[in-house]
Amino acid sequence: MMLPFMGGLTASAAMAKADDSVTGNVADDLARYIGFGSKQAGGPGDNACGDWMAGELVKAGFKIERQSVSVPSFAPARTELVSGGARANVWPQPIVMPTGAEGITARIVRVDAAGRASKPLEGAIALIDLPHGRWSSALSKAVQAPTKAAFAAGAVAAVIITNGPSGKVIALNTDGRQPMFAGPTALIAPEDAGPFLAAAMAGETATLYLTGESSRRPAFNFVGRIDRGKGRWLVVSTPRSGWFTCAGERGGGVAAWLAIARWAAVAVTSHNLAFVCNSGHEYEYLGAEESMKAMVPKPVETDFWLHLGANLAARDWHEITGSPMPLPGTDAQRYLVTSPALLPAARELFAGLSGLEAPYSSADLSAGELTGIIAAGYPSVAGIFGLHRFHHVAEDDARCVVAAAVAETTTAFQRLLAAALKI
Repeated sequence: MMLPFMGGLTASAAMAKADDSVTGNVADDLARYIGFGSKQAGGPGDNACGDWMAGELVKAGFKIERQSVSVPSFAPARTELVSGGARANVWPQPIVMPTGAEGITARIVRVDAAGRASKPLEGAIALIDLPHGRWSSALSKAVQAPTKAAFAAGAVAAVIITNGPSGKVIALNTDGRQPMFAGPTALIAPEDAGPFLAAAMAGETATLYLTGESSRRPAFNFVGRIDRGKGRWLVVSTPRSGWFTCAGERGGGVAAWLAIARWAAVAVTSHNLAFVCNSGHEYEYLGAEESMKAMVPKPVETDFWLHLGANLAARDWHEITGSPMPLPGTDAQRYLVTSPALLPAARELFAGLSGLEAPYSSADLSAGELTGIIAAGYPSVAGIFGLHRFHHVAEDDARCVVAAAVAETTTAFQRLLAAALKI
């Protein structure tokens, strides 16, 4: 059971080691989450996961309210880039603009990270060579600027090389209401891009195939409430959806959210509880935007909001051994943000936790769904977000997360809640 926060903790005392029961429950919840497979919003994995999470809250005494959200969907048929004898699978960038069964055949022209084309783009397929990064969103200026400029210069399609640490294709979050680009757009893994860069240098043609059915389908958000009649609310939120299995990206946040819900149902008697779970995260937080409109307590009623975002405790890796080697430690590319008044407590409570031991003020930094929470005027907040090595990559599987690290981080957040609520 979580201990209440005490001022003046030493670093060793603040490192919140989880007990065996918490670690065991987290391990079970991680396995269940990972077992649902792909979590694309409104798909069978996302829906089954949401049903399971809501069911777990019911067992803990919460009452559930659901909200339907319309999200894009694409059922692929053929998604590949071909040039001469080279061919590679590509990831259609939602909202997908299909090419037709015959594909689009045109000269392939490299566009560098600054948006400079090696040859005229009129009537061409633009091969956009992003700089190296842990990519997450097509709304990034580094993605948008060269892609929009290529279409403005007459390109008929775009293929974006998502250069990142895994060498795999990195799916990009996107607008969930309308296509972001003026023509068919796809993503290609850097490990597959070499032959097409060579084709661009040689002035050769390529054919892009993006065939399948674009549509919309329903997904759902839900909130679990325990209304104790206190008039003041604690809100805890997490997204569950994403492009692939999302073990490291979302699994830790989901397991922590469930653990904190079970704990709060018993331990937090001073406040009403609202535990929010959103779908549609990959469509630039479309689900969170809808839940903020209708399902959550108002800022004036809320004493604290904790948001559990991406990379709560994903695994770190070594990368120069010939093949990636998983480490027992946690990827430091995770960020803890709190309201300014909570920074001293956060520094003590998260001491020794990689990446989280240097928290940021919400006045200086935010990202993801936390940005919307802060902008809506919630007066006291904390949140976590980050991008681990396999963020938005199909290989973000069970190898990418360790239950003990998730449980340890979860325990630290329980202590932070106790400090924020003065319990």
